Amino acid sequence: MFEALKSLLTRRASISESSSSDATRPLQIAACALLLELAHADDEFTHAEREHITASLVRHFGLAADEVRDLLEVAEEARRDSVDLHQFTSVVARHYDEGQRVVLAELMWRVAYADGHLSSREDYLTQKFSRLLDLRPGYLADARGRAMAKPAGD
Repeated sequence: MFEALKSLLTRRASISESSSSDATRPLQIAACALLLELAHADDEFTHAEREHITASLVRHFGLAADEVRDLLEVAEEARRDSVDLHQFTSVVARHYDEGQRVVLAELMWRVAYADGHLSSREDYLTQKFSRLLDLRPGYLADARGRAMAKPAGD
């Protein structure tokens, strides 16, 4: 899995020039790919979902706008080329502690609700990701409640 991500990074010269360290880049790609998969779950990747993901990446990883654009491109390519999503959830589960995984779950719920509607596929994927990320059901419910309580742009 890391070899595939490394290969993807090598193909993108602009990514290797970014300020993010090589050690955190696979984690950033994995987290971003999960958010993108969720945004595409209802077969409509809306402007609101894109804006929410972009703002989340800026806040969550402290990236500049050009770095976020590059990350979105690489993560989208990785998502499209992936055989399954376990390759992404396993990277996140290995590198994030439980608190960080809960924050990611909240970001996922906020992406799912960004367009004002939760599709059954978005709900299913969020639940699946939470199991793969080894989140306790109570934490998932809390993350969902916080996501619903705040507007997507906050």
